[in-house]
Amino acid sequence: MRGRTDGSKKRLLTTFFFVAVFLLFLYLYFGSQSQGESALEYGSRSLRKLGSSYLGGDEESDLGIKQDDFKFGLDDEDGIVPKSFPVCDDRYSELIPCLDRNLIYQMRLKLDLSLMEHYERHCPLPERRFNCLIPPPTGYKVPIKWPKSRDEVWKANIPHTHLAKEKSDQNWMVVKGEKIIFPGGGTHFHYGADKYIKSLANMLNFPKDNMNNEGNLRTVLDVGCGVASFGGYLLASDIMTMSLAPNDVHQNQIQFALERGIPAYLGVLGTKRLPYPSRSFELAHCSRCRIDWLQRDGILLLELDRLLRPGGYFAYSSPEAYAQDEEDLRIWKEMSALVERMCWKIAAKRNQTVIWVKPLTNDCYMERAPGTQPPLCRSNDDPDAVYGVNMEACITPYSDHDHSSKGSGLAPWPARLTSPPPRLSDFGYSSDMFEKDTEMWRKRVENYWDLLSPKITANTIRNVMDMKANLGSFGAALKTKDLWVMNVVPEDGPNTLKLIYDRGLLGSIHNWCEAYSTYPRTYDLLHASDVFSDIIEKKGCSGEDLLIEMDRILRPTGFLIIRDKKPVIDFVKKYLTAIHWEQVATADSSSDETDTDHVVLIVQKKLWLTSESLRETD
Repeated sequence: MRGRTDGSKKRLLTTFFFVAVFLLFLYLYFGSQSQGESALEYGSRSLRKLGSSYLGGDEESDLGIKQDDFKFGLDDEDGIVPKSFPVCDDRYSELIPCLDRNLIYQMRLKLDLSLMEHYERHCPLPERRFNCLIPPPTGYKVPIKWPKSRDEVWKANIPHTHLAKEKSDQNWMVVKGEKIIFPGGGTHFHYGADKYIKSLANMLNFPKDNMNNEGNLRTVLDVGCGVASFGGYLLASDIMTMSLAPNDVHQNQIQFALERGIPAYLGVLGTKRLPYPSRSFELAHCSRCRIDWLQRDGILLLELDRLLRPGGYFAYSSPEAYAQDEEDLRIWKEMSALVERMCWKIAAKRNQTVIWVKPLTNDCYMERAPGTQPPLCRSNDDPDAVYGVNMEACITPYSDHDHSSKGSGLAPWPARLTSPPPRLSDFGYSSDMFEKDTEMWRKRVENYWDLLSPKITANTIRNVMDMKANLGSFGAALKTKDLWVMNVVPEDGPNTLKLIYDRGLLGSIHNWCEAYSTYPRTYDLLHASDVFSDIIEKKGCSGEDLLIEMDRILRPTGFLIIRDKKPVIDFVKKYLTAIHWEQVATADSSSDETDTDHVVLIVQKKLWLTSESLRETD
């Protein structure tokens, strides 16, 4: 009896095996035929599944595409260049590799949730990185152009409507047909960010109730920004706001901000310093941002203090500033005592908002009683060291020079864009060097736009990233364009980001051997000057990984400008077909006296959809 059963099982398994092989043959044959039917189709299901191990699949499986599969370098002439990179599963159309919850779970990281460590960067090791292209969501459309995008985006591009329901009484966003509309409301300013901003300017007695204070207030940090309407409406006053929020329960707020064309960054006040140097902002803002400012001896408030310029403001709109219940009164009392020991003064207090101002000099710090908490930071503490550096619960005093100058010494905007920053001498740079750099990039950007002109109109490009910004002169040269630039400075180079902020521009510190903290499809233009040379030749990192990361960040139909040595340009060209980029123009630098050995390559990312997206769209 047992023998007959075993024989039946063997026959059943054999039959199943041959059926499976036959079905696999049909799938591969007809699948390959169907892939050529649409120019939009760049990857089959079988290819996309190769990324499933990294992307939340079985930790023990070996289905993931590993780093070793793509070891091609500048000198590897015999390397096999793939005809196309695999496409990740559609479920991962919003993947942020260094902020991936699946990765945290798989690596079994022991994080302190109370300190928000799970919202900080945790990047995959090289062997756990994905090597597949991030697909757009079903029905994706080319984003609405600025300035209309400030007020509306395509719902298909960010198919998340929970914020519209959760914040329906606060006018964050409203779903209307195929679009999501942004009325300009926020948690504290239900009736519009524009009215709220005007009231803040009025509280500070700024001329004409204009928040820019005649060009003296230019850079702002909005903590817990929601969908960034505060920063979006400040743009009309020539104010640049770094809108900051984590990928938390409100998950897609930063994605909405960038889709709208508003400067924003995924970050959290947790245990690490924010990726901005000291004295970067004239104003910090928190509108019911749900942050416990009293925790850990006020360490989060002290991080804001590090980032504020001399005489900078902190606008705080929260129940603690006005409510009369016992708990709010306790928090207000303790917070008031803390900021007083930090030498902040109340500049204005009205209704539900208080605005504190930071001192201009060290005088107040020196007059505090011995042992007063929080202490001053150690003399060897570098307030501009930020990449992966822990916060400290201490006050950052001014240098002797800054103390004696009684302020930042910055010219009002827009003069500060082209005026040599006071901190230029920290790097041993002269004013003449600064002015030559500014002029050099003005000419280069002019040439870039000539090369791009057949492909773009006045509002084609809104979100721009300069991947190696140096002094920020590339971004400065774009002042007349209706766009903004995220100026990225390498973590291991001269920390020139403070000069970029002194010029009235925005930026962050980053290591391009890792993924950037942003959602996919968030920039219209990436500028990479010597970025590939740096990570391949100096750091030994993967050029292929960087190509895939750039593709992740770039919006479909967006552009890349790569300025590098000829071997690097040749390396990138090998992969254009595989990554589905189209060459727009090339130019040598023979006419550029400072850059004769470089080549400029401009490419455009094609708009493509997966087969599943096409089926669902139809």
